This record gives sequence, C-alpha cells and structure tokens, in this order.
Amino acid sequence: MPFDGFFTRAMVSELSTQLVGGRISKIHQPFKHEIVLVVRAARKNYKLFLSAHPNYARIQMTNDTFENPQEPPMFCMILRKHLEGAIIEDIKQVEMDRIIIIKMKARNELGDICYKKLIVEIMGRHSNIVLVEEESGTIIDSVKHIPPALSSYRTILPGVPYISPPAQNKQDPLAATKEDLLRAIDFYAGKLDKQIVEHFSGVSPVLAKEIVFQSGLANRETVPKAFLMIMKRLNEHHYQPSITISPNKEDFYLFPLTVFKGETKQYKTLSEMLDRFYYGKADRDRVKQQAHDLERLMKNEKEKNEGKLRKLKMTLREAEQADQHQLLGELLTANLHLVHKGMEEISVPNYYDEHYREITIPLDPRKTPAENAQKYFTKYQKAKNAIQVVKEQIDKTKREIDYFEGLLQQLSSASPRDLAEIREELGEEGYLRSQKKNRKKAQAKPVIEQYQASDGTDILVGKNNKQNDYLTNKLAGRDEIWLHTKDIPGSHVVIRSKNPDEATILEAAMLAAYFSKAKTSASVPVDYTKIRHVKKPNGAKPGYVIYDNQQTVYVTPDEDQVRKMQK
Repeated sequence: MPFDGFFTRAMVSELSTQLVGGRISKIHQPFKHEIVLVVRAARKNYKLFLSAHPNYARIQMTNDTFENPQEPPMFCMILRKHLEGAIIEDIKQVEMDRIIIIKMKARNELGDICYKKLIVEIMGRHSNIVLVEEESGTIIDSVKHIPPALSSYRTILPGVPYISPPAQNKQDPLAATKEDLLRAIDFYAGKLDKQIVEHFSGVSPVLAKEIVFQSGLANRETVPKAFLMIMKRLNEHHYQPSITISPNKEDFYLFPLTVFKGETKQYKTLSEMLDRFYYGKADRDRVKQQAHDLERLMKNEKEKNEGKLRKLKMTLREAEQADQHQLLGELLTANLHLVHKGMEEISVPNYYDEHYREITIPLDPRKTPAENAQKYFTKYQKAKNAIQVVKEQIDKTKREIDYFEGLLQQLSSASPRDLAEIREELGEEGYLRSQKKNRKKAQAKPVIEQYQASDGTDILVGKNNKQNDYLTNKLAGRDEIWLHTKDIPGSHVVIRSKNPDEATILEAAMLAAYFSKAKTSASVPVDYTKIRHVKKPNGAKPGYVIYDNQQTVYVTPDEDQVRKMQK
C-alpha cells in the first residue's frame, strides 16, 4: 500500500506539528476497528483518526463526520477512562516501520500523573491499535486481541507485556549509497522494484516502481541515480501530496507518481489528501460485507423478473397470432363438408387471399370436424383476452426490474444507516421477513443528507427509497425545485429555493448525477421541475414518481465538488 514507512514518517511530522501539547477532550469508536480522538490544541479542535481496518489502515487528521453507536464499545470505554483529559507529549515513528507511538501524560484515579502509550500498527490485515502502560510496558487493551493460538511470536491481550512486531532487518534507504544499492540488487534477476522492497525499509511497491520508472532504461547507472534522487527529496521533506487517477485505479503518495498515467490532483496536507482518497471507501466496504444477503436477493429478484419478462414477451407474440386462429376456424367452418374425423390436416383455398392460394390447416384426428373448428375459435378468444392481461403483466414486470435496478444503485452508495432503511423497506414490501423489534425504529423520520450550493442555498439528497419518498412527498415545499437523472436510477434531489439561480441548479444536478447509476459517466442528463409537478401514482413502489413540466441540463459528476458541498 502507498502508506509506507516514508509516508508514515511524513504523517508523524504533520501530526506532531499540530497535536503535540494538545489535550484529548473526546474519544469515539464509530466502527469496530476505528478510533477518533478529538484533540484541543492551539485553541482549535482537531479530529485524529486511527484505523486498524484490514484494507484501509491509517492514521491522519480528518474533517469527516462519523455516526457513533448508541452504546460505545468496550475498547472505547477503556480509552475514555485512561486518556480523556490526557496531554499528547510526543508522536514518533519506530525506525522506518509503519508503527506510530503516541505518548500521553494523564492522571489516574488517585490524581497521580502517569504515562500511557497508544501504539498504532499499520500492517494490512494485521493492523492494530494498542494502549500500553509506559512504565510497566503492559498492555491495557487493544482494538484487536491476538491470543497465543493465533501467534506464536507475540500475544496482544490485556495484562500481557507489549512486544513489538518482528524486525525486518532491512537497510535504511536514507543512509544508503550507490554501492549499497549495487550490492543489494541483482540486475540479471529482473523485478528490480521487488528487490528494492525486499532490501530497503520503508519502501512500498508503489515507491519502488516509481524509482525504476524514473530510471528509464534500468541499469547499474540509472537505477542508483533515480533511487538517490528520490531519497534526497524525501529526506528534505519536499512533499507534494498527490492522488493519481488512472482509468483502472487511484493511488496516492507524497509526490506525484509518474509511473501511473492519469490525472493528478495535489493537496495542501497529507490528511486532506487521505480524506479525499478514502472518502466513502471504508463505508462501502462495510456496507458490502453487511449487505451481501441483500445484494444477492436483489440480483436474484431482478434476474427472475428478467426471465419472466422474456416469457411474457413470447406469450404476447403468440397471443398476437389470434387473427390467424380466427382465420383457420372460419376457413375450416366453410369447408366442413370436406373434413372427416381422423384427418391430420387439410388444404383449402384461402378466400381472404386475392389469389385464393391454398392454406394447410392442422387437425386433431380425435376430434370431429366441428370440434376442430371450435378449437380454433376457442384459441382465438383466449389469445384475444390474453393480450391485455399479458401487456399489464409486462408493464408490472418492467416496474419490478426498474425497482431492483434502483435498489442496487442505492446499495452502491449506501452508508450503514442507509442500509438499515433499505433492509426495512424490503421487509415492508414482503421480500424479507420483517423484524418486529424494528417497528419503533421504522416510525422514525429518515435522516436526509444536506449539501450547500456556492450561494449558500441548501440542497437535500435522498439516498434510498424511504428518504426519497419522505423528501419529495412530505419535506419539500410545493414550489421548491426537484431534480432526478433522466431515465436513469438515482436519488431525488431538492433545492430549498423557489427561484434558484442557474449555478445552483447545475450544482444540484451534479449531486443528482453523482448519486445515480451514471456516477462515473460524463454529460449526464438531469431533469428538474417544481415539486408541484411531481406525483406518486397510487400503489406505486417506494421511491417511484412521475413528473412533467421538466427542463433538462447536462452535468458531469465531480467527487471533490460533492465533498466541498457536504454540510
């Protein structure tokens, strides 16, 4: 991951500058592996975010907001007991490893001064946050417990002495010379980037690839030159926090990465860059894990209805052959004197054809001539009656498919809270077994996400059908402006203004495009009209409306702009 030893070194420097000397005023644990410390320093409040998430482990300051659980987890309670009111005395990195130690001065139950260490280990799925008594080196608690059964090297449990992760015994890249690099690398073995990672501490695969890429024709002269040039830049703290956005992936680092072709965005601080890079990623990962059953249900229902639609269309094509059944019945009736029981078919002239061409009529040999004629008239009547019913079923099935396409789109941008409302909706619609214990919660008003246009106008966005229905049918005023992507599943958006200017309409349209199935597209059509022109048909599915008197604008979603607009 790009959060390597050098990135850790730069982040520790950034945090130390602003947080050392600050007092911890609040502690929250919004999710299982993540902690937020509110630090009061230099008359300002900072939010220090610590994550031991398997995929998104990191330490940074953040401006994001988090929804905390009603009951704080045990680790959060222990941190509050030991660290609330504590002063941050030092933040340091362990050599070039991704291990950060936050040293704090606190007071115990008796009011005596004591020292605690909060150790953040950023090691992928082995990441952890450990609270340690400094004097004794004993673990007070950790966000992840590691019993002896899981690790023979070290145990992470309350009351056990803290042991650092095993040393990697690699060379310090900042002190390395050209000769050190040439001794470490075998140029005939290939995979130079992997060799650099194996021999030098703090170097991530991304940084190693950048070194090799900048060396051009990699050889014994160019690779050491590129290596030493980049090490000099990092040692002198020449940082330009950047995210490189290529067609298939995004990567961040302390400076623009040239190894990946794509758009580069630069930021003032590392924390600001990480806020942008990880925006919504961890939430989506959590939602994906929690919503696996819902996603499977939605896809199954959608596929089931798509299969049903194909069969209905086939039935409709057969039903539309009703006139052919009537024709065969009439021709058979007109030629009954030529038909005998036991015949399998008969050819008769078609007097509806101007050339009187013969037509062959299949017969049931078990039936009399009159019964065969009646069979065709019966088929004609059934087919005629079926057309209207099948058309109604086709419309209903198409609405079901659209409904589940909309739900799948909502799931892709849902927060854990949105997920609970989607689950509740599926229970109410009969697709999931309703849970009685959630009835009281179901009566609560949905919480609508708020955004702000450049001129200060409020813009509201519904993230799921419950929120869409509440926003459009209850919360919004009749003359406020309503927006939705044209013929594309997406969110309902409302501008809290009767006469917004063009810039505000475009900003709201951009939000509607961002929270839609066309999130990654350019020039997305978005309709807008007044709420008075938006109607919900009787018996319609949640979130479904019809509207008229609309106008259309074309916008391109911009995630950075969405973040700036969020209140």
